[in-house]
Amino acid sequence: MQSPLRWVLWDVKDTLLKVRASVGEQYCREAERMGLNLSPVDVQAAFLQAYKQYSRRYPNYGVTQGLDGRSWWIRVVQDTFSRCRVQDPALLHTMSNNLYQNFCNAENWEVFPDSQKALESCSSLGLKMGVVSNFDSRLKEILRVCGLLSHFSFLITSEEAGVPKPSPNIFHQALQKCGVPAASVAHIGDHYVNDYLASRSVGIHGFLLDRHNKCNQPDFPQEHRLSSLEELPSQLRQHID
Repeated sequence: MQSPLRWVLWDVKDTLLKVRASVGEQYCREAERMGLNLSPVDVQAAFLQAYKQYSRRYPNYGVTQGLDGRSWWIRVVQDTFSRCRVQDPALLHTMSNNLYQNFCNAENWEVFPDSQKALESCSSLGLKMGVVSNFDSRLKEILRVCGLLSHFSFLITSEEAGVPKPSPNIFHQALQKCGVPAASVAHIGDHYVNDYLASRSVGIHGFLLDRHNKCNQPDFPQEHRLSSLEELPSQLRQHID
């Protein structure tokens, strides 16, 4: 490497933390508080259908079509419950707004055991850090309540950027904030296309976090694969000096 490493960019969901319970379970708990008895399996299936439909019709939270993350998610939640035969407009309004807000609560998230130490190791190596995530505006609050926000100099969400990964544009926006060449930046994420290939396409040193050894891409360089974040510091040290 010609340029020494100065920055590490991070994906968040399924890289540093994960949702603690399934969407079906979370939505059913809210429905139960409203006196409804729904099946988590049915609600999960309805959510996947609604999510797929809205993602196709209004990609990236519909930000180029007059929506934002909040209004997009409210529609997805209401459509999910509607598919489960919940039709009361007032009930749909209350549950969708409650679920949108509650998603920021720390109890809904589980930080991976190796995340905090990996972030601290990056700091101790003198590296600055930022976030590049396909997420909405709630990400800052989620990172705050999970005790991770202070590690990062900046956050870029796809809602804010106007484009999601794997668009090179969101990584170019991140590089502008870093103020260094792409060769001085690494990116860590769990998605082969959105994180690994997309970051590498702009010259960033992408690493794929493959916790469950699911990546079976031909010709994938094993030195770019991390089975856990515990392996990250030794990889980064090779590119610092």
